[in-house]
Amino acid sequence: MLFKQLNPHACRTYLLVNEQSRQAILVDPVIDHFTEYLALLKEENFTLTHVIDTHIHADHISAGSALRDATDCEYVMHENAPPRCVSMRVKDGDILRFNGLEIKVIHTPGHTQDSISLMVEDKLLTGDFLFLDDAGAGRDDLPGGNPADHWESLNKLDNLPDSLVVYPAHEYRDRQPSTLGKQRVSNPHLQKRSKEEFIQYLEDLRLGPADWMKDVLQANYACAKDPNAAWIPVDTPACEIKGTMEKGVNELVVDYIDVPELKHRLQTNKTDILLLDVREKEELTGPLGSIEGIVHLPIGQLTGRLGELEEYKHKDIAVVCRSGARAVTGAQILKKAGFEKAYVLTGGMLAWQKHNSV
Repeated sequence: MLFKQLNPHACRTYLLVNEQSRQAILVDPVIDHFTEYLALLKEENFTLTHVIDTHIHADHISAGSALRDATDCEYVMHENAPPRCVSMRVKDGDILRFNGLEIKVIHTPGHTQDSISLMVEDKLLTGDFLFLDDAGAGRDDLPGGNPADHWESLNKLDNLPDSLVVYPAHEYRDRQPSTLGKQRVSNPHLQKRSKEEFIQYLEDLRLGPADWMKDVLQANYACAKDPNAAWIPVDTPACEIKGTMEKGVNELVVDYIDVPELKHRLQTNKTDILLLDVREKEELTGPLGSIEGIVHLPIGQLTGRLGELEEYKHKDIAVVCRSGARAVTGAQILKKAGFEKAYVLTGGMLAWQKHNSV
């Protein structure tokens, strides 16, 4: 088998070829490279028999529909995949025998409901279900994403051999494919957690999809063949957790304020500091409650609503969330936008409630 990654950028497209028959499969092709794929097939005298999308994509338009029209190949996706132009639907446990190759389908929802991983020879093509090393995996806050499902899917890897080499559908920082054994050590998504711990781990990193990603999803639902069917920013690590944040935000160092200091400041002069709660609306009435006098802006909306905070640009702001993780992101966004006095409430509402219960 000839196996090759074709694209020069973060979106990965894999070519699998039976070198004897010259029959080819493309996994996760991107519409921007449609003509290049056709040129390669012609130059190498390959016959494209199948295109496989590991899931419905939110950061690029798939070339699956266009390649099917151009070559009469089969277009393969999971049975839950929304596009109607899919010609062959698969499910968990299916063994695909294409071009003398044996490909095992593993249904791995979480990033999307239709996500599949493909095991072929010593390779595991994981789509956005699993990235490499500290990249973790594709975000679960897109339409159809579900952290609980992702946890269940990750458990399906337990019985797979360490020797499998992981090939994800994205790589934004030149990490190199490595074995599943190595990923079990280096990838934060593969660290052992209960389902509840895993869900909270992802919820604390939640940012919310950019509006343009929803437009890309709609284009792929409709089997778009036009590269301009949806606007897509260049070089954005959009499918990573926090991937739609402005460049450089993640690297900013933030300052902290602990619960006793915040309580003291609220008791002495409430107008001296703004409380900015970046949790989701339903969390405000949940078990942890909220602090009196907050301004509420969910973390996924913060960048687009910074104008509402303009009058506080030179005042102290305490950013609050459940545990402090989202508040760090919030403070970084504020700092990038010129809010010089943004602080993270250390430990978030968990610490606030624990202090109040003593």
